[in-house]
This record gives sequence, structure tokens and C-alpha cells, in this order.
Amino acid sequence: MTRIFGTDGVRGLANELLTADMALDLAQAAAIVLGHQHAQDGERPRAVLARDGRASGEFLGAAVAAGLAGSGVDVHDAGVMPTPALAYLVGDMGADFGVMISASHNPAPDNGIKFLAHGGKKLPDAVEDQIQAVYESRDFKRPTGAGVGRISTLSDAEDRYILHLVGAIPHRLEGIKVVLDCAHGAAAGVSPDAFHDAGAELVKIIGSEPDGLNINDGVGSTHLGPLKQAVIEHGADLGIAHDGDADRCLAVDAEGNEIDGDQIMGILALSMHEKGRLAQDTLVVTVMSNLGLKLALKDRGINICETKVGDRYVLEAMNQDSYNLGGEQSGHVIMSDWATTGDGLLTGLMLASRVAETGLPLSELGKVMTRLPQVLINVKGVDRAAASSESGVAEAVAATESRLGETGRVLLRPSGTEPVVRVMVEAATQAQAQEEAEHLAAVVADRLAL
Repeated sequence: MTRIFGTDGVRGLANELLTADMALDLAQAAAIVLGHQHAQDGERPRAVLARDGRASGEFLGAAVAAGLAGSGVDVHDAGVMPTPALAYLVGDMGADFGVMISASHNPAPDNGIKFLAHGGKKLPDAVEDQIQAVYESRDFKRPTGAGVGRISTLSDAEDRYILHLVGAIPHRLEGIKVVLDCAHGAAAGVSPDAFHDAGAELVKIIGSEPDGLNINDGVGSTHLGPLKQAVIEHGADLGIAHDGDADRCLAVDAEGNEIDGDQIMGILALSMHEKGRLAQDTLVVTVMSNLGLKLALKDRGINICETKVGDRYVLEAMNQDSYNLGGEQSGHVIMSDWATTGDGLLTGLMLASRVAETGLPLSELGKVMTRLPQVLINVKGVDRAAASSESGVAEAVAATESRLGETGRVLLRPSGTEPVVRVMVEAATQAQAQEEAEHLAAVVADRLAL
């Protein structure tokens, strides 16, 4: 079967690929697979439902609620909330599963549906495949009378989540001036209150007026320009940027410089390491994290566990070996002592807390690592399947790695989402990284041409 689940749920253009009919049927399938695993005898299973602020989320959320209730599941509708808030609420309420309607950092016309298991955890591929099999069979169960589910509003969802966030930070934020960018997304209703309750002075909030169509539009973690300008203009100590569903966080220091996910992870890893709270003195990252982070933390006695690209692989490694900090360069940071998934609000609060605790500017903390120059080239029109096995390409990669030595590296991999092979080179200088990347890209284009 062609898999409908991607790396983060089912996603596509709303009302074209992802329709109300599809949302209803997926919800019915999920009710069968997830809804009866943890429900006590004689009780209906319970699910928590949330969405970001996209206009299409209104009808998709209604369809999901109908599908669940029509399958005998009680639905607690949390309304517009971040993905990590949903994950927390599923665990906090002891619900059987959760459903998030969001396309994260994608533009407004897109949307998606992702399911979270009991405890607020992401589903393994095998469980997603079970849901898809039931969805395609349309072998749904439709109770009647007292067997149908009920739909209720979870009116205290924001308060529960904010109390959790504020209770997690080790040091309050009094004296810290912050600019927030909520990406006109799910963070708009909770992030300002969380930072305010934690003691921060919010000197400016941008991206806080979602209208259903402007999510991620020129703001948020994928468009840092407005945040940089606002931080400098208002004399803030730092700026925090979320994406549409607030599972990511990037930052800006007082000078308007970007602090990316690698730097954030480095800052948090050092903090936890100093306090003896970094499990097994290990940080989990993907192969895309900058070599500069790995070299810097190695010098400070912190180990690196490296995974494939994707937060699900980071989570798998963390769960398998009981690590408690990991993430991606994109700002998707997972702190498993407090969350089951990436949480952009928690990350931003922890980062601001470290600034307050140390009394050091974020620009100084960001020097935890020296980011090595990185060049990424996407090579089109080539055989992706042969990228890891073609002898000429392998020889070229080995030769480049030999020239770079310990101060650089090569990452060559077929894209999982586009018809390209990605060639990434890090080196001691920008010129060397560019030269070596272009050389390898030419070899790939020649040896793997279709």
C-alpha cells in the first residue's frame, strides 16, 4: 500500500488532498486502533482534540470530532492549542489518545492530522500502518444510543498547560526583556501568558493576530527578520520565535543575531550537565547538526548520540537509552523530563531562564559553539536509490573527507521528501566548504544521472 502517513502525520492541501471526508474516516480508524487500548471496562474511551489557527482546521476539527464521537469516543476539545500542549494534556488527563490538526510551519492552505498515543507520545510506524489499514478497509464500528461518544469543551486547557510550563523552569525571568513572535499560530493564545507568569517583561509581541490565513506568513521561526528588528528596536535581552504549532523555537540575541537549534541545545546541555541533570551526559542530535556543536560539547565532557534526520528518530534514541535532551538544528528540542515531544514554549522559557540564572547575555551563552561553515547543494535529476552504493561517488566522498580531516565532514543522502540527492559539506572556511560541496555535487550529477 502507498503510505499516507509522512514523517509527522497525514499532511496536504486542505480540502483537496485532506478533505473533511478523509478526516472523518481517519478519526474512525484511529478510534478503533487507539480508542480501546486503555479504556476501562464499561467506560467509553477518551480523546483530546486540538488544532492550530488555520481556517481549514475548523471544518477538519469538526469532522474529526464527529468521527471519534460516532465511533464511541468521548472528545475533549481543547480548541486552538500548540502541539506540545496537546501532548501534555493527553498525559495529564490520562486520555487514551490525542488528535492534532496542524501543518506546523507549512503555509496556511496546507493542513495535517497527527495522532498521539496514550501518555502523549508519538505513534510508531507500525501503529500508523494499523490505522491506515482500517481506514482503507472502511470496516468501522458505529455504536448507537448510549454507546456514542460525547463532545465537550476543555475550558481549562490553557491554564493547565501554562501552569506546567512555569513550574518547569529552574529560575524565574524577572528582569528579562523579551520579544515574542507567535507566527500567527497556536502559540498566540498561550506563549505571552506563560512568559508573563514566569516573570518576563514582554516589550513586544508580534505574530499574535491569527486570522485563519496568515499563519507563518512572513513571521515565526522560518522568517526571523521581523523578530530581529523588534529586539533591537525595543532593547530586548532576547527574542523567541515559534512556528505555527509551536513545537519549535529559535531565538535572537540582543544584537539581533540568530541563535539556532544547535546553539540552544548546546546552552541547555551545558546547563543540565553542570547541575548533574543531563542523563548519561549525552545529547541526542541528528546528522544535520553542525559539527561545531559536537566538537564543542566533546571538549566539555558531553557525549553525542547521532540519529537520522527527523524528530521521531531523536525520540526513538532518547526512549531507547533513557536520554533526556535531544533535538534538531531547526529548533525542535525535546526535554523528556518535562515533555514527550518538541515544545517551543518550554524551550524558549528554559533558554530565557538560563539567561536570568547566569546573568550573561544570550550572545555570550551562544558562544558555546563555533558554527562551522556549511554548504548544502540539492542535486536534481539523479538516481536517489544509488546514492549510497555507487563506487565513484563513494570514492569522491572518501577523498573529500580525507582532505577535510577532523575540522570538517560530508553528509550525502537522498531526500525523503524531494526528488534530489542532498550534498552537505562543513569545513573550516566558507570557501573550502563551497569548493568541496560543488565538487561532490558535480560527481553525483555525473555518476548518478538518470
